[in-house]
Amino acid sequence: MTRQTRSGSAELELPLDSRREKARYSRTDARLVQECVSGSEEAWSALIDKYKRLIFSIPIKYDLSYDDATDIFQNVCLELLSALPKLRDPRALPKWIIQVTAHKCLRQKRYGQRMESSDGGDNASETPISAEAEVVLREAEEEHNLREAIAAMPDRCRRLVEMLFFEEPARPYKEVAGMLGIATGSVGFIRQRCLDKLRKRLSETGFR
Repeated sequence: MTRQTRSGSAELELPLDSRREKARYSRTDARLVQECVSGSEEAWSALIDKYKRLIFSIPIKYDLSYDDATDIFQNVCLELLSALPKLRDPRALPKWIIQVTAHKCLRQKRYGQRMESSDGGDNASETPISAEAEVVLREAEEEHNLREAIAAMPDRCRRLVEMLFFEEPARPYKEVAGMLGIATGSVGFIRQRCLDKLRKRLSETGFR
């Protein structure tokens, strides 16, 4: 969708969801944490909105139920709220969230295995869970870095990448071109430039 600017030129108008996504990443974690500590409910909502997918993704990786995932999400949020004033480096917030969430998932999974064992099942070994925890931590961190890198891209690149790689089924080039207001023949070229930017940003985070 486009709109006319005062100069008469056409300007791409972002959908509401895209504007919200852009606003969600417009403030750094340091600023959000500072505003949360100062008592801003809006900043707290923005912080949770930014990290809710990360938190929920970890119980899913542990094959926990939706109810378990919801309980873990609420517990992590409560612990985060009390931990924010003591957080020395806001840049470490994603890793803190991943580690705390994974710990709660691991504890919940072990509790479930003990319950199964008390019902007559085989004793659960904790060794495979420890190995699984390492994989979950690594995957969650990489997925978060990928989401952050995509969200930080220019709007056109971000929307193009999402439409081509994160939608099922992927949109055809003609439809993508119409959504972005560009020529169909330029989609492939812009796609490559956007992917190059994304790879560069990911390499800076150590993404493998």
